[in-house]
Amino acid sequence: MKKLIINADDLGADEGRNQGIFEAIHAGRVTSASILPNGPGILDALERIRSESYRNISWGIHINLSEGKPVSTGKASLLAPYGTFLGKISSQRLLMREKNGDLENEITREINAQITLLKTSGIPLVHLDGHQHIHVFPAVLRAVIGAAQRHHIPWIRIPDEPEPTSPDITLPFSLIEEARLFSRLGRRARAIILESGLQIADHFRGLYLKGHLSIQGLESILKQLPDGLTELMVHPGRYIENPSDTPFSSFSTRDREQELETLLMDKLRLIIEESGMILTPFPETIYS
Repeated sequence: MKKLIINADDLGADEGRNQGIFEAIHAGRVTSASILPNGPGILDALERIRSESYRNISWGIHINLSEGKPVSTGKASLLAPYGTFLGKISSQRLLMREKNGDLENEITREINAQITLLKTSGIPLVHLDGHQHIHVFPAVLRAVIGAAQRHHIPWIRIPDEPEPTSPDITLPFSLIEEARLFSRLGRRARAIILESGLQIADHFRGLYLKGHLSIQGLESILKQLPDGLTELMVHPGRYIENPSDTPFSSFSTRDREQELETLLMDKLRLIIEESGMILTPFPETIYS
């Protein structure tokens, strides 16, 4: 049996991203969403979640250690001089370090603060992943596992995906290299996460479609899915013409709106039905 979670990342990034994600949820195309705790649109996202009863949607946390302002204080290694995270490239370079106790303590404090922010807002967290997949970086992995156990978050993402071979998917080399990096880190993290007792989906897809989601690419990937539970990562949003000047100002672009329109296509519904897949959120799990 094939079960498919379609998870939208970056809920809370801004109101354009929030609008696109909730459109996809209401259309029945997105079954799960990962919430960005320090995004400028976080209050709008939380209000939208609380305004309705989303019984068939799972909510997760999108841990962020690379962009925007931190939730807690006192993280000299993680921050630039002006008080924000270091940005994607510099943060990734930093988080590749291993066995740095001071850095790992800073990471642990910030992760716990981000989780606590969402939990005190009344949002039930079922899964955890990382913005730009930082949760599987060497300096972060142990802290993430400990926080998930402590806060009873049963599911965690493994961003490990085989490279697509279909002629319907043509990608820039920079995206391929990035996806290869995340997959290597995901494979390395898999055994450590399984030993911890946390749960993972059987398969993951979406690394190679980021910013390039098309119905042809989706059809190619979905029709080749193996049996089991698959998480498909997507990034729908509505375009914002004059975004505010923040680290998240590029989150609601034409690419994100095109991704939303792809998810809303009738053909996607037909592909899912013809493939015999069951759309599902992350299963609610009793944490032992």
